[in-house]
Amino acid sequence: MEATDTIRIRLNGKERELVGAHTVRSLLDELELHPGMVVVELNRDILERDAYGEVPVSEGDTIELVHFVGGG
Repeated sequence: MEATDTIRIRLNGKERELVGAHTVRSLLDELELHPGMVVVELNRDILERDAYGEVPVSEGDTIELVHFVGGG
C-alpha cells in the first residue's frame, strides 16, 4: 500500500477514511490516544495491547475504542 492510498474503516460506529498504511498503534497515535488508556476491539476481537504496533488496519475493518477515564 502506498502512503497516498486511502482505506475506509468503521470507527466507533462511524465511517472514516484513513490515508496511508496504519497499524492499530499508529491509528491511536493519530487520534492522540494513549494505548494504555484504550481497549481496542478489531472486528469483534479484543486485541492485546502488546500487539497494537503489529496489527495492521485494513479496508473494511470495524474498530471499537473503549476509553478509560480516571477520576476521584
